[in-house]
Amino acid sequence: MSVHESPPGSAPAAPLLVAVTGASGAPYAVRFLEILEAAEVEVHLVVSEAGARVLEIETGRRPEDLARLAAAVHSAGDLAAPPASGSTPWRGMVILPCTMGTLAAVANGLSRNLVHRAADCMLKERRPLVLVPREAPLNRVHLRNMLAAAEAGAVIWPAMPAFYLRPADLDDLVDQFARRLAAFLGIPVPGLRHWNGAEPDDADPR
Repeated sequence: MSVHESPPGSAPAAPLLVAVTGASGAPYAVRFLEILEAAEVEVHLVVSEAGARVLEIETGRRPEDLARLAAAVHSAGDLAAPPASGSTPWRGMVILPCTMGTLAAVANGLSRNLVHRAADCMLKERRPLVLVPREAPLNRVHLRNMLAAAEAGAVIWPAMPAFYLRPADLDDLVDQFARRLAAFLGIPVPGLRHWNGAEPDDADPR
């Protein structure tokens, strides 16, 4: 049984909400969505205006390219969309990448667009919310907002690649990051490599 399916007599699996905002890290979002599609996870997608711009700059892709990897796409300006209500069932939400402005809005309960409002709904309904910030260096405002978001129930998952698995290239590095994030959410990820003592294991990363 795939993660998209449900046991006989149970309700269908709730979809995962993925938001792409304007921080650097668009390749992570693309690979993450590809992994979710391969795992047959139903995904709803929100791409902010800045997220669309950074996506094109960093990957040459447009939001419509990401839309092909999602079951539904919602406008970031549509505060009447299903993610704006806590009554809509979700398995969780990932903001990948997450700008410092988005982090600030989430940490302080602001709802200026659908990304902010959906994140607020995840927190109030006690559903998983993962924020993937990317900024350097971090000032005290950033750090305070991360702490506030974490105290409210969000998971802070910085866009920090790991090198102990000896990535062969940037694609390998991006792939491993996205796979670990998917596994953290309970999604089966075949071929995920793990630390195995003094040497990384030899599993094929793909």
